[in-house]
Amino acid sequence: MDKKSLAAMMDHTLLKATATPEQIDKVCEEAKSIGAASVCVNPCYVGRTAKNLAGSDVKVCTVIGFPLGANTSEVKAFEAADAVKNGAQEVDMVINVGMLKAGDVDYVTRDIAAVVKAAGDALVKVIIETCYLNDEEKTAACKCAAAAGADFVKTSTGFGTGGATAHDVALMKAEIPASMKVKASGGMRKLEDVLPMLEAGADRLGVSASVAIIGELE
Repeated sequence: MDKKSLAAMMDHTLLKATATPEQIDKVCEEAKSIGAASVCVNPCYVGRTAKNLAGSDVKVCTVIGFPLGANTSEVKAFEAADAVKNGAQEVDMVINVGMLKAGDVDYVTRDIAAVVKAAGDALVKVIIETCYLNDEEKTAACKCAAAAGADFVKTSTGFGTGGATAHDVALMKAEIPASMKVKASGGMRKLEDVLPMLEAGADRLGVSASVAIIGELE
């Protein structure tokens, strides 16, 4: 694993409530300097991020129904369509965790499908928030995402009670079709946190400490 290939798997992320426009600009410059896969920001900064990244290979990523996933499907769909209109190329949407835990997989599938449809050609990653789920529920969430036509399943928002684990990444990888991928996100601040996720099969990494992690490879 070299710096270029590792950076190309990273969604360089800034989703804090306190994020300022100047901090967004800085994150975009950092992402371009290391060759990150994308910059992941809150929806209000999608337009600004798109301008910052114009002409680069770094994608614009945003979050939908974030961080609780408890919006209606109609609101999530509008949010996704609006984000794409403003320049988002990837959207990371949060499932309705309560409905999943209640066993209403039809609702969860329809909820995801609404975002997939609204996002059009944009990549859709489905955040299942593993810290709140048992393994059976994680499996069910992966099946819902696959049935709805999503591109990725993602472990965490980073705002729950826990982040990515190698166990969850491996479980999710085993439960999705070969056409789908896994994004590990939450709690990874050092290279030693990232490597187990890659070994477990993660295809993408959601990290705010991208620059520091890449620096460790030096």
